[in-house]
Formats: sequence, structure tokens, C-alpha cells
Amino acid sequence: MSRTLRALVYGDVDLNLIDGSAVWAQSTVQALSRAGCATRLVLKSPVRTGRLTDPLAGLPGVTLVSPHEERLLPGLGGRPLSPVQAAQALARLDEDDPCDLLVLRGRRLVTQSVADGRFDGRIWAYLTDIPQSAAEMTGAAHADLTRIARAAHRLLCQTEELRCLLETWVPEACGKCVLSPPAVPEPGFEPADQDGPHDPLRLVYTGKFAPRWNTLPMTRLPELLAERGVPAELHTVGDKIHDDPGHPGFRTDMARALAGTPGVRHHGGRPREEAMRIAADCDLGLGWRDPVLDSSLELSTKVLEFGALGLPVVLNRTPAHEALLGADYPLFVPGRAGLDDAADTVARAVREPRARRLAADRCREAARHHTLDAAAARWRAQLARAFPAAPGEVLARARPLRVGVAGHDLKFLTRILDHFRALPGLDVRVDAWPALSRHDPDTSRELADWADVVVVEWCGPAAVWYSRHKRRGSRLVVRLHRFELDAPWPRQIDIDAVDRVVCVSPYYARRTREHTGWPASKVVVVSNWVDTDQLDRPKAPGAHHRLGMIGIAPSRKRLDLGLDVLEALRARDPRWHLSVKSKPPWEYWWIWNKPEERAHYDAVLRRMQTSPLLDGAVVFDAFGPDVAGWLRRVGHVLSTSDDESFHLAPAEGMASGAVPALLPWPGADEIYDRRWIHDGPEAMAEAIASLGEDGWRSAGELARTQVREGFSVERVTEAWTELLVSG
Repeated sequence: MSRTLRALVYGDVDLNLIDGSAVWAQSTVQALSRAGCATRLVLKSPVRTGRLTDPLAGLPGVTLVSPHEERLLPGLGGRPLSPVQAAQALARLDEDDPCDLLVLRGRRLVTQSVADGRFDGRIWAYLTDIPQSAAEMTGAAHADLTRIARAAHRLLCQTEELRCLLETWVPEACGKCVLSPPAVPEPGFEPADQDGPHDPLRLVYTGKFAPRWNTLPMTRLPELLAERGVPAELHTVGDKIHDDPGHPGFRTDMARALAGTPGVRHHGGRPREEAMRIAADCDLGLGWRDPVLDSSLELSTKVLEFGALGLPVVLNRTPAHEALLGADYPLFVPGRAGLDDAADTVARAVREPRARRLAADRCREAARHHTLDAAAARWRAQLARAFPAAPGEVLARARPLRVGVAGHDLKFLTRILDHFRALPGLDVRVDAWPALSRHDPDTSRELADWADVVVVEWCGPAAVWYSRHKRRGSRLVVRLHRFELDAPWPRQIDIDAVDRVVCVSPYYARRTREHTGWPASKVVVVSNWVDTDQLDRPKAPGAHHRLGMIGIAPSRKRLDLGLDVLEALRARDPRWHLSVKSKPPWEYWWIWNKPEERAHYDAVLRRMQTSPLLDGAVVFDAFGPDVAGWLRRVGHVLSTSDDESFHLAPAEGMASGAVPALLPWPGADEIYDRRWIHDGPEAMAEAIASLGEDGWRSAGELARTQVREGFSVERVTEAWTELLVSG
């Protein structure tokens, strides 16, 4: 029976004032409650109005904690918590009742919370207030984000664009970033159907009042619309007026405009449900902002809240809004998105009923994917992955199963190792060899004497050592990839001490048995893992015509054949390009020291310089862990190698929705569907060109389904867990 997870939630936000960040705190607690968590929401300020907190009081497993009332921090009075005080309060709450996850919002707060390491591995950080351009990414900001990424279990990103930016700037964030878009509650009432707009037209804005949110010029819309022959009134809901140092007098001017502008009806701060009822009785929502915010990678919650009510929204044309509503959304404010442009767009919505209905449908559909139920489902999936259930054999043990992991290079084992560490009932230690044949014998001997099961990555010197120092009664599992078969180590292993040899493909399992003569019962196949959830991201524009190769060294990866494919495609259509993500071969000394390898790459590079068809068509991207973001731009992933044990690149491409294209290297057809395997570069190019846009999308969906069913982290870790616990 699974246990109830305990969550601590704190946002550097005042829940007495309604704005997007305060609504985030409310909806996060609601979603966690629906996901089955026991959740404590820690308040930054004493409750003066229950508009946001009252709906949380009766939720299952939810507790509101006020450090002011609980006297966690004596002498606070009625002042809001500073980030330092908040971190202290959270630490004290955790001492009394440890949490499984700490959900935080606010970069300063998270930076403070990671300072002493107390919550390392338990922080789920929701970050929006981070630099969103190269100019803003200072050394100090980068250092903060790197510390946060290292300490966090997950980084919650509001949009795909924000996730990719964070992964590009902070390599430590790769694999930890998950999407956590805004969630809006389903209305507790049925919005009334209107045959047409009210007379006068009712515009509505809810949320904070701030200069860049255009809330002051917004109050002039009734006047400007009257000049255009459209009687209108503006309804506003909210009580948070920013005191902006960059706009002196704004607070006074805004309050005066809300109180005394003809055609403006200000409803003040209201509970969320009541605010929704006011908005539902209007005709058009306003999400129009200063163009300086157009580059923001955040998603406007207002669009979703109004969409849930069936309201069309007037807003700026931005990449995020186009991705959400479509490039042909009819109520984008044109031109420079000035006040007159906004008034023209509102007038258009009145005079063109078809445009207004289309906009309402688009907003309603967008909101449908951002409900609290959808947010709860995302939390359930993430929590199930972060806190997996242990198999019965482990739970039935009197003490934890001791698992040792050893090897010189554990990069292909990272997610499996994460899973082992997360499983209840497992105690995991690692013997990290600094080089292939170098280690601390005392450390290795201590691990061998302690462990119930030892997993050795690579069938190399570490496998030889552990096979000769195995403790009686323990189990030894060795994973063999490819290069080890051509080395002397398999013959040096005491195979009688090895319980299982894991190969990543059927072909190499057969080769291993044939080459070594080891008993067939000891050689098993468990495929490489693919993080399908991380890689499953929307494709960027132009991806259809972009080929991709990941890793081009050594020469047996055959970049030259990839260029053959590219030339054949560009002879038909110059839109085709190739992106290569790899270290250059000269960064691998064991490759670059071989004359034949240098000659191969010299010929390839000269060819790229001299071939008219390749001119400007090949892009080399830096090697790094940001593969998921890189694959968004790639529509086809090539595997042109002479030989591979598994070749992860096409599988990762498939998980991203790219179409794989492989040459028939030995064993490829036992890993990948034959439809993706082609006789040569010309046949590969022909198959790629024949897909077309629609065929490419449907083939990508099929590929995504295949890799999820065959190689997902969940399936592979399940197989590895079985290897650990089986007798």
C-alpha cells in the first residue's frame, strides 16, 4: 500500500492580494490535494482576507500554517516574511514533521532555501523570475541558478520556451525541468450563453494593476470606443496596485482612474469564484500588455481564466500566445500594440461576430488543457516517478536491500541509479572509479563486503575485480555494451561469480555468448532507457526539413553517409539542413591519435567546404545534455553507423516525435521497426522526401508510441528492479 506523501508549499507571495502569483499558490495546493498529498501551505503574511485561503480550508489533507500565529519566528508582528525568515520557518516545520517535497516559488527564496543543503533533493522550484535574455544572465544569476538546479529534485517551468532557456544556460537543469503551466479552476457555475454582446459592451480585467500591464491606459478604452461608435464599459476586479519606482505617481493615478473614470466599474478585491462570475457576465477579456513584455516566456493566466468562462481575449501577438491560440487568432492587437490599436481590436470584435466566436472557441480550448484536474494528473505522474513503489520482495525484507553500483562511467545508468535511490527498501552506494582501470581497492572491497547486490557498469576492469572479490551470498550483475567484446577483460572475468550479464540488444547478447562461451542462462537483454517524458516536446517551426545526428566520433559513426543523405535531399529541395550535436573528434585523444581517423574527418570537412549542395547546410551544435531542447528543431534523426550496440540517438529522436532513419547495421532490425531501416543513403533520402508534412507528423507519432512502449524509463527500470530482487 502506497504511503501518503507530505508536501510543504511556500510562495514568496501575499495571499491577501489577488494576482497571478497568489493564484499560483492557491491552485498548486488544490492540485496537490487532488493528487493525494498531505499539504501544508505556509503563509507569507497574516490572513486579513480569506478570499484565496478560505477555499483551501476544507480540502482533504490541506493545512494552512501561519508562522505569525504558530510563533515559529517570535517577534514577527504583522510583517510579511523575508526570504531568510521564510527559509528559517520552513526548516523548523521540517524538523517537527519532515516533508517529502518542498514546493517553492521565487528565486530569492529558493536561493536562500538551498544555502545550507537541508532540503537538497527535495525542492520542487517554480521559477518565473529568472533572466530571460543573455544580457540579464549575469554571473551571479547563473551561479544562483546552478546552485538551485543542483539542489532541486525538479524545476517547474511554466512554458516550454522557459524550460529550454533554463536548460541551455544551466546544464545542471537538464533532466530536472518539467512543465508546470498555470492551472485554472473549472467554474462552479454554468456561464450563460449570450446571443451577442451587451449594450454597452462589457470589457473585463482581473488581477494586479501595474504599468506594464497597461491597466492605466486600459481605463481610457470606453472613451476611445465611444469615438468609434461602440458604447462600452470596463469592469475591473483586484486590489493590488503596484508601487513602481520607475513610474512615480502610478499608484495614485491608478486609484484615481479606477474610482472616477466614466465607464469604469471597479469591483475591488473579490474571492476567486465571485471574480469569475463578474467576468462571465462580460463580453470580452483584456490581456493586452506593454510590448516590452512580448518577449516574456511566461503564459498569461488571464487568457486561461477567461477562456474557461468562454470569453474571447484581446492580447498581444507573442510566440507564446501564437503557440497557445494559433497564429491566425483574430484578436491579437496589431501594430505596436498601442492604446489605439487595442481600441481598434475591441471594435473589430464587436463588428465581426465570426472573429469573436473563433477567438472564444480558441480560448476555451486552450483553457481545457489547463484545468485543475489536468494539473493534478501532472502532479500524480511526477510524484509516481519521484517516489516509486517498491516491489513486495523488497518490502518483505527485515532490512533494506543493499545495492552497490560500480564503474568508471555511469552516464548510461543515471536514470536507473536515480530510480534505485528513490525505491523504498533499497540502500544504495556507489563506487565511482576515476578511470577505466583505476580505483581505490579499499573502497571497492568495503562495497563488495557490504552489498547484497553489486551492479557493475561496463564489462571492463571493474567487472573483473568484483568477480574476483564477490562476497559469498551476494549477487553480481554486469552490463556489457559493445567495445568490451574486442578487449581482453571478458576472458579475465570469473563467470561463475557473475549472476547475470546484461546486454542492451539481442544481437550483442548472441555475440557475447558466441565470443565468450558463457552460459546462455546468464546473458539477458535489457534495452537502454529513454526519458520519453523529457523528450516529448512540441516541434519548432521548420523541424520537418531538418535532419539530426547525435555523436559523430569515431569515424564508424559515418558522418560522410549522413552528408550523402543531405546532398540527395537538397538536390530536390534546398530547405533541407543537417544539425550535428557532438564533440569534435579532436577532443577525443584516443581517436585523434589515429592517422586513419584524422584522414576521414579531413575528407569530410573538405567536402563540406567544396560541395555546392552542402554550402551553408550543415550546423554543428555544442555537445551537452540539452538534447531534449535541441531535438525540438529536428524532424529526422539519422543512424548511419557501421556498427552499434543499440544507438540511443534514433530512440531519443523518436521520443521527441522525430522520424528515425537507420542504415542496416548489424542488429538494427532487432531493436527498431524495419520500416525505419533503409538499404543505403539514396533509399534513406527517398523515404524521407516521400513523407511530406502530414506523413512526417503521423510517422513521428508512431515512432513516439513505439519508443514509449519499448524503451521508456519506466519499463527499463522495472526490468532492472527485477534483476536486483530476483534470487
